[in-house]
Amino acid sequence: MRSSSMPDPPLTTGEYEVFLSFRGPDVRQTFADCLYHFLIHSKIRTFRDEEELRKGEEIAPSLVQAISESKILIPIFSQNYASSKWCLQELAKMVECWKKQGKGGGRTTILPIFYLVDPRDVRHQEGAYEEAFRRHSLKQDQQTIKQWKEALLEVGKMKGWHVAGSDGHGAILEQIFVKVDSLLRTNYTLLTDELVGIDVHVNKVVQLLNLDAASEMIVGIHGMGGIGKTTIAKTVFNKVCTHFDRCCFIEDVRETLLKADGVVVLQNKIISGVLRYDHCNVNNASEGIHMMVDRICKHRVLIVLDDVDAKFEFDKIFGKLGNFSSKSRFIITTRDKRALELLQTDKLHEPGGMSHDHSLQLLSKHAFKMDNPPNEYTALAEKFLKVAAGLPLALKVVGSLLFRTDTNFWRAKLKELKEVPTVEVQQILRISYNELTPNEKQIFLDIACVFIGDYKEVPFYMWSSCDFNPEIGMRTLVNRSLVRIDEEGQFGMHDHLRDLGRAIVNEEDVQNPCKRSRIWSNENALDMLANREGGDQVEVLRVDMRKNEARHEFTEKEFKNLSRLRYLEVNYGRLSGDFKEVLPSLCCLRLHSCDSIPTDLHLKKLVILDLSFCPIKEGWRGWQGIQVFNSILFCVSLLSFHCPLG
Repeated sequence: MRSSSMPDPPLTTGEYEVFLSFRGPDVRQTFADCLYHFLIHSKIRTFRDEEELRKGEEIAPSLVQAISESKILIPIFSQNYASSKWCLQELAKMVECWKKQGKGGGRTTILPIFYLVDPRDVRHQEGAYEEAFRRHSLKQDQQTIKQWKEALLEVGKMKGWHVAGSDGHGAILEQIFVKVDSLLRTNYTLLTDELVGIDVHVNKVVQLLNLDAASEMIVGIHGMGGIGKTTIAKTVFNKVCTHFDRCCFIEDVRETLLKADGVVVLQNKIISGVLRYDHCNVNNASEGIHMMVDRICKHRVLIVLDDVDAKFEFDKIFGKLGNFSSKSRFIITTRDKRALELLQTDKLHEPGGMSHDHSLQLLSKHAFKMDNPPNEYTALAEKFLKVAAGLPLALKVVGSLLFRTDTNFWRAKLKELKEVPTVEVQQILRISYNELTPNEKQIFLDIACVFIGDYKEVPFYMWSSCDFNPEIGMRTLVNRSLVRIDEEGQFGMHDHLRDLGRAIVNEEDVQNPCKRSRIWSNENALDMLANREGGDQVEVLRVDMRKNEARHEFTEKEFKNLSRLRYLEVNYGRLSGDFKEVLPSLCCLRLHSCDSIPTDLHLKKLVILDLSFCPIKEGWRGWQGIQVFNSILFCVSLLSFHCPLG
């Protein structure tokens, strides 16, 4: 709960999906609290106004913004709702937004709840509502009173829920959630690339889904990287998700399964996505399958699994396909057609290269923000189309590179591309990499090697401390389609671009990985540390011991020569010894689930210290041995105490 002295929190566009308005003393500790936590637990972003803490005569601008941007507005009419001028102001604003959207025909929906009050009392201001307005009329002007009464009449006529004194809350909360979830999915769309020339592919996949049929079905979309499989799958998802009870879109399946306990990690993602839980804590694969059978299989579900390879085993993740509703559907995208053959599905679609007209349109959208190039660029654009060979990813990246450049730049880039002996995508993408500034290249390579799937906050702090100017660099990388940041703030990158970045690092020293700037492979990392071969070339190092039966113990001797190391991540290992004279350039130290950590770290440039799941408790004396000489952000997750160094 916010104290009365705290300012309203700043809101970002689209931060909330649901806005709850209620009279605090009536329902804050009962029905409103249950509804709020029910929605939050279901991953529905909900704003709850503590109106009894408000001061002043008008509702704050942040509240007006929250109401205006929320998709669903839920006023909870209770006995004393009308006695609060702030509640009535909120209701009037709700009706204003609803009318602007065409009285329910647009994005905003009002779902009233009548809690222990007769809807007629709300509509006509009778009973307690009449007495409340009698008091308001002594202080408020008649125009304001009229506006409030009209809002109550309008919302009082709407279909909602009447909660009587004898009603249990559980069933009604479930009904409200089902309605809210349905409305949100109607308005919900996954972010996709420019939808150029994919209608025929989308229609084909929808036809293969055969939504009216009563048979469990897997539909596969296969083809080379960059051909548009993910975009097609997202567009199909957006088009058909309202036909299902529950839906989820899971990206990077292949990468997820490469992690330690990858099957369990993937199961948690699927269960969390389908059931809209913030966190799902399945501990093993058997438990995950049991939860799916118990909680998911009874629903008509749509599950999209993006980027699957031939190692994917459906039964180990979901159990038997026959456990699911015959109306459920699975969409799987893959580069490897064999992955679909192993799943024994004959419902396949392979998108081919883009047509000439669609290729020209996609290139133009990224190069000129229009469907066709200006006349003076037409001939040059035609030549670029031949180089890209109808591959959407190449057209998108090349077009972004050419954005706001003159014809001389186009000719120079075309000459550079023609000198490439083949039209391999990675070689085309390297042209875009070469155009980056040194700082932008550093950020790109860091993401490609270690930060895909990571949240942006930690790398941003590190890059800022290294003077890489991440705000400017990231804007360039995103604008040129080299990196993406999803709605949760996590980094993403196309597989071709990831492979390009890692290939560039490998080329720093083809024979000796210990002489490269970034080491992310466990094998290379362990070899370097065991042989103490690392030198001042190494800037980024990640070691993950989850797959090793015996946890390796590292001392200061293994890190002694890593004088330029700025990022160190050790998972499931042990660190001990005297670290006082090592790691002088370290900006970010992440020790996850490490049995022991050194207590004599003297880190002059540290800005991030992450000790997640490490065995430290309240009063841990190790803080006294950690010296830092800079402002530091602590990311000590799952620890309830305050870090004394903060």
